[in-house]
Amino acid sequence: MKLGAFSISLNVKDLEASRQFYESLGFNVFAGSMKQNYLIMKNGNALVGLFQGMFEGNILTFNPGWDEDANHIEKFNDVREIQRHLKSKGITLLSEADEDSTGPASFMVTDPDGNTILIDQHR
Repeated sequence: MKLGAFSISLNVKDLEASRQFYESLGFNVFAGSMKQNYLIMKNGNALVGLFQGMFEGNILTFNPGWDEDANHIEKFNDVREIQRHLKSKGITLLSEADEDSTGPASFMVTDPDGNTILIDQHR
């Protein structure tokens, strides 16, 4: 199963303070904006999303069809294929992608410890 680029999305209290902290660890702003209340920080192939006031808790994110630089990957498993696979294993989804659609879609699931996982396909 090819899940694509991996990142962690953190719910932060102070976006500017978090930006400064992650920059001190060697991360640089890769995407997003302070005005939109989120930044995607990058250090090598490590991605950390900083989100202020957008969701509760932290989220593990996979982006089928993308690499860590948001470049298109030629061969990847479509989000709906991943969703069908998980459902066939008896895993309950928090939200689902429309099985009749194509292109961008997403679904969410929680792992056995309650961590939220977002599978978010942009193409």
